[in-house]
Amino acid sequence: MLLLEFLAGSISGALGIAVGHPLDTVKVRLQAQSVYNGIFHCVIKTYSHEGLHGFFKGMAFPVLTTGITNSVVFGCYSNALGYLTKSQRSRGKPASAAQVFTAGCFSGLVQVSVSAPIDLVKVRLQGQTTSTRYRGPVHCVAVIVREEGLRGLYRGGLALTLRDVPCYGLYFLPYEVTRKVLTQDGKEPGTFVILVAGGFAGVVTWSFATPMDVVKARLQMSGAGGREYGGVLHCMRVSVREEGVRVFFKGLLLNSLRAFPVNAVTFLSYESLMKIFYPPRASHSSQ
Repeated sequence: MLLLEFLAGSISGALGIAVGHPLDTVKVRLQAQSVYNGIFHCVIKTYSHEGLHGFFKGMAFPVLTTGITNSVVFGCYSNALGYLTKSQRSRGKPASAAQVFTAGCFSGLVQVSVSAPIDLVKVRLQGQTTSTRYRGPVHCVAVIVREEGLRGLYRGGLALTLRDVPCYGLYFLPYEVTRKVLTQDGKEPGTFVILVAGGFAGVVTWSFATPMDVVKARLQMSGAGGREYGGVLHCMRVSVREEGVRVFFKGLLLNSLRAFPVNAVTFLSYESLMKIFYPPRASHSSQ
């Protein structure tokens, strides 16, 4: 049971990343670098200097490793929710919003230890424009470890934790609520409902996650020739002083545009795989 839930999360996560990586690259560059005037300027400059390949920098590593991250997220969420609702499932009582939020926060906390190094390497590779400091993900890891030690792989880890723990609680909550609202009583949610609920969940989550996402990206790039920051608070103070409060909303539009299709595909893939693995059971939320 546990293995199949982790496998479903793994496959669905890889599909989601493949859909949204080009927009994610533009988002990372807008957040971590101050040489772009906006989305279209970043897109044009990236294409003119690097071609289509530039939008897919760093994709191979997260696609290959997202299985670990997403399997942890969905596996931990499913099992945490099952544990929290164990006493009420026999009475047919659905999970409460507090239980869904708590299970989501737990999944976010657990996956940070796994995703921090993966996300760091992805951001470093995406941030390369003219230089070729890193020849690939393996070389990037080797350089970071050589220059900063194993601790360097967790640069920006606190910002990632502050982003992911509450936001994974929000991630699953709007999905469960939207899916329930759009589904008639006694019926299973269809493909369209899952797509809408998953996409909406992604947009809501990234609306809250973007401010800390900006801080995370800047801290992660600070060890690769970018501006050095003393930590989360120092990064926030310097960013506000130099660019104003609106700096924390850099990439918000892109995050929202990317979040809908990525999370729609992710949730649909996950739910479909769970139906294949457990034919008598509709989805993770009913466990």
